[in-house]
Amino acid sequence: MDRENSELYLRNCQIMWENERLRKKAQRLNQENQALLSELKRKLAAINAKRKPEFEVNMGSSSVSDQMEANKRQVLE
Repeated sequence: MDRENSELYLRNCQIMWENERLRKKAQRLNQENQALLSELKRKLAAINAKRKPEFEVNMGSSSVSDQMEANKRQVLE
């Protein structure tokens, strides 16, 4: 009985060590994911900021149907 308890205790210690290792790895991956998401949002915001003035310029010099067509082309590019 003591031998079984010792084996179970050692196995439990191994499981706890592995859980801690995996928890730390998950935390690092989550931090990396958050950093990448933040970078993606920043890049998308920069792209949107560049495109918005183009839409406004096109809207000032042509008919409504021409403006809509120009905006569609810009979005598809």
